[in-house]
Amino acid sequence: MADEQTSIALDNGRRRFLNWFLGTTAGAFFVSVTYPLSRYLIPPEVEESTAHTVTLALKPQEVKPNSGQIFRFGSQAAILIRTPNDELKAFAAACTHLACIVQYRSDISHIWCACHNGHFDLNGKNIEGPPPKPLEEYIVNVRGDQIIVNKRP
Repeated sequence: MADEQTSIALDNGRRRFLNWFLGTTAGAFFVSVTYPLSRYLIPPEVEESTAHTVTLALKPQEVKPNSGQIFRFGSQAAILIRTPNDELKAFAAACTHLACIVQYRSDISHIWCACHNGHFDLNGKNIEGPPPKPLEEYIVNVRGDQIIVNKRP
């Protein structure tokens, strides 16, 4: 009888331990699956860049006439263009249709969005395709060997 009670007490202890172990393992598995999933579905907040002025690493003479170059303006992409008339212009490089990055096409002297064949003239105005509004234009200043680009107030 005493042996029977001892074995029952041992079985209860083992059963309690196994229940605790399996419950902890199931909980750890649940957390290890849901935490990365929740971090993926709820992205972290990214602060908007407060940059209003950018000094480019390019020298003015490095930008060939009738060409364009993509650069970073804070956290956004921008495009610097030297027009066929030798004038420097800068615009936000995100197309106003679906935010694809635009490029300068020297063969047609347009800013072109390859996503849906959107065209902008050298003033950033949408002239063809689906873009609903013009590109945001920036102010370009040349001071010595530096190109400084500013947002419009």
